[in-house]
Order: sequence, then C-alpha cells, then structure tokens
Amino acid sequence: MLNLGWFSTGRGLGSRALLSTVHQAIADGRIKARISFVFSNRAPGEHEGSDRFFALANSLGFTVVHHSSRTFRRQWTGAPSQWRSAYDAEVSDLIAPFSPDLCVLAGYMLIVSPEICRKFSMINLHPAAPHGPDGTWQDVIWQLIDQRATHSGVKIHLVTKELDRGPTITYCQYSIRGKDFDHHWNAIGEASVTDLQNTLGEDLPLFQAIRAEGVKRELPLLVETLAALSQGAISLSPDSPPQDLTSKIEGSFRTA
Repeated sequence: MLNLGWFSTGRGLGSRALLSTVHQAIADGRIKARISFVFSNRAPGEHEGSDRFFALANSLGFTVVHHSSRTFRRQWTGAPSQWRSAYDAEVSDLIAPFSPDLCVLAGYMLIVSPEICRKFSMINLHPAAPHGPDGTWQDVIWQLIDQRATHSGVKIHLVTKELDRGPTITYCQYSIRGKDFDHHWNAIGEASVTDLQNTLGEDLPLFQAIRAEGVKRELPLLVETLAALSQGAISLSPDSPPQDLTSKIEGSFRTA
C-alpha cells in the first residue's frame, strides 16, 4: 500500500475536487494507498479558498500540515534567491515524520526546490501533453492558441529541478480541432495572443473550450495513474517509458 503525501495550495474548487476524488477512489479500493498528510503552503485564515480546502481535508479525516510561504518570504532576511530552498528545508522537516513513499502535487502553486525533490519522490499534474508548453494552465492555453495547435493533453510527471520537464509517467491527449472547436478558431482569425488577452482575456470562448477539455481529463488521469502505481502496474523509474492512457481515459467518458 502506497503511503501518499498530498501537496496543494488549495486555491479553489479544482483543488478540492482532486482531493475528494482520490479519497473516494481509495475508499472504493481502486487505489491501494493511504494519504498520511495533506500539506498546504497557506495558513488558516490566509485565504477563503484555502480555508475551504482545509475544512474539506479535516472533514475527510486527514492530518493537515501547513506552513505559509507568504509569511516565510516576508520574514526571510537571507539572500532573496535562497528563500525557496530555506522554506523547503522547513517543509521537509515537517513532513519527514510521515515517511511518504510518494508526494502528489495537486494544485500546489509553488515551484519546489531541487533539494526537496531529491529527498522525496514527487509527481505533478501538468495540463499539457509531453513536450507541450510549460507554465501554469493559463500559460499553457495561451501558448496553444499562439501556436495554432491542433492537440493538447494532460500529463503526470516526476518532479525535478527542471520545471514541468521531469520524466513523464503517464499522459493522455485530445484534439482541439473539429466540430467543437473550429468555429472558435475561425472567430479569432489571425488575431495575436496579445490582442486576445487585451480584449476578452480568459473569457475568450476558445480559451474556455480548451480549458474545459483539459479539466475533464485531469481527475481520471490522476486516479488511473495512482491506481496503476499502487498496484505495481507502472513504475516511477525515470528510465521507464511514459504510459499513454488516452484510450482508457476516453473510454471512461463513453461508459460514464
């Protein structure tokens, strides 16, 4: 049975959905694991979204560990470039007693330091296909639009010092063309991303359509990946080939 640690900033509904869905999959026996702690880089009272996340984690019976990165950074007196490593050193001390086999970054909005990556195995959910755009989900979508891309995806990868570029464990892909998308692409014509950002911004229908397709696949991919890892069907070895779970994820929509 995998001993999991869960990392999340807990900003909104998506973070709560990830935690509750995986908790249910564990309860149903699909994932052979336990979540021994839930960590957030926010403190109670710091943000309404994270407070709701803490309330959910507590209601599910999880041990919640928190350490405000905002407060830490504000009080940090060392070199500005070193605050993140110093912060992660304290986080490491906080979670070490739980001895996690694997830490899951699910809506965790900090870039983790190389030091903590070396101490703990970590995986991250990233809203792009292998070799796709880096950055936040907003960054990814704008890059896809700028590239006039035809496909996108979701991947789960090992966390390394290279942002969003650790070895891919699993992934799925989907088209952002066809009957559900072509009218959105036609609507923007040759407009630049800068112009689109300055007019409709994230309310742009194409932006919203791409986001919806990605979100729809994030939860199934995370559950399938954790289930396979907990059953020994796939490995965390960086030398293992990435597993394409597209057909399984798409099949889950047809049978839902």
